[in-house]
Amino acid sequence: MISLGIETSCDDTSVGIVKEGTKVLACVTQSSEKFHKKFGGIVPEIAHRKHLEFIDKVLIKALEEAKLSLKQIDLICVTSEPGLVGSLLIGINFAKALSFSLKKPLILVNHLYAHLYPVFFRKIKPTFPFIGLVASGGHTNLFLVENFDKIYNIGKTRDDAVGEAFDKVAKILGLGFPGGPLIDKFSKNVKKTPFKFPYAKLEDSLDFSFSGIKTAVFYKIKELKNLTTQVKRLIAAGFQKSVIENLVYKCKLALKRYNIKTLVVGGGVAANSLLRKELNLLKKDNIKVHLAPLKYCTDNGANTAGLGYKIFSLKCLAY
Repeated sequence: MISLGIETSCDDTSVGIVKEGTKVLACVTQSSEKFHKKFGGIVPEIAHRKHLEFIDKVLIKALEEAKLSLKQIDLICVTSEPGLVGSLLIGINFAKALSFSLKKPLILVNHLYAHLYPVFFRKIKPTFPFIGLVASGGHTNLFLVENFDKIYNIGKTRDDAVGEAFDKVAKILGLGFPGGPLIDKFSKNVKKTPFKFPYAKLEDSLDFSFSGIKTAVFYKIKELKNLTTQVKRLIAAGFQKSVIENLVYKCKLALKRYNIKTLVVGGGVAANSLLRKELNLLKKDNIKVHLAPLKYCTDNGANTAGLGYKIFSLKCLAY
């Protein structure tokens, strides 16, 4: 079965085509990021308009890449939540039109759950149950995953998402937008930093909190008089270290609490080099760590198509 996935939850317009849920035949993404940069964040109205402008072109390009026609598509999958309402509506209505005209089934896919799916594109796949961490620009969640249709939220951020914290600190440091990759690159060669920023452990919970770290960075910069590029680099490294420490700490807590030995990580922040390094160290404790391939960490249609196929298969088995 060949599934087509449409992703328009935020600023990326993406179409993925996947065979049997594991083989990616095409994944084409058009970002509107450059139109948002001067505003220092995503502007919903711009995102909506760009989806309208890009979506048909992205579909055509994906079909060309997969060397398929629309008639060869068996299943239409689309991101339905969470995300910017206007952006989601464009993707959903486009998917509905395709489903109706092609007379093909339509599957609605949760955007966050889809972020955990790209590890199934790899040869070595995780087994259920596992703990899933989704760390992105708008979300930071921990999930207990028992199957593709049995996913339970066990932890979430109480304020900023981790990606938002990266964006805000990058802005404070004058690095630009988006903050995650900029801070990762800016602090990459820093081996040791004197700056350590506290974070809320919330030890009785699997929830996260990142607003305190962001505020601590703001006041530290305000306090310093000689803010050279090197000092900024050290601050960025200290901030990133604290954030990654927090993410890893909660993952370890969740694995221990549910007595599970498998961890799956996805989302835009899953591309962070320090996070990937620290999570891979958990393998020493016999934890099986599955990190999303870098090219599928950001929002994309392949994740949607893959998970949609699995959900559809399980629904068929239920009847």
